[in-house]
Amino acid sequence: MLDKLHPDFVLASSSPQRVTLLRQIGIIPDRIVKAEIDETPFQSETPIKLAERLSLAKAKVVAENNQRSFVLAADTVVACGKRALLKAKSIEQARSFLELLSGRRHRVYSGITIISPSNKVHTRVVITRVIFKRLSRQEVENYVETDEWQNKSGAYAIQGRAAKFVRSINGSYSNVVG
Repeated sequence: MLDKLHPDFVLASSSPQRVTLLRQIGIIPDRIVKAEIDETPFQSETPIKLAERLSLAKAKVVAENNQRSFVLAADTVVACGKRALLKAKSIEQARSFLELLSGRRHRVYSGITIISPSNKVHTRVVITRVIFKRLSRQEVENYVETDEWQNKSGAYAIQGRAAKFVRSINGSYSNVVG
């Protein structure tokens, strides 16, 4: 039975990075529930709108079965220009994403949504600008061979081996982590 004075906190994500980020600030979810939604972008949908829509959709899906809880969801989209670089589905796509980001500036958008037990919805988008150094073919090959790119928007993990690719960052580092 839920304590009415202290509702549960549910993280609508199975991302280990999000769990780690929350723990770093002393927040431990009562439950972690993976939100199963279709993450396919709509035609002509901008990366910022995609991040916002996906975080809202994830929060709503999980809140349906956790109506007396606070539900937090997030979704991160890496964008190069107007092109959204979602989670690479193959090593070839990961290689392509990294080659596209090489020597360029890109943006990382994270949509963040929280739904309260009274069904109030708050959504915002955080934007971080990242510049990659120019990557050699060998650097790209070495990185994709690590498999660190898997399940990462834009096919890289800034908190991992890809940290050496970053020439500069303007905004929230934790936003890029996830």
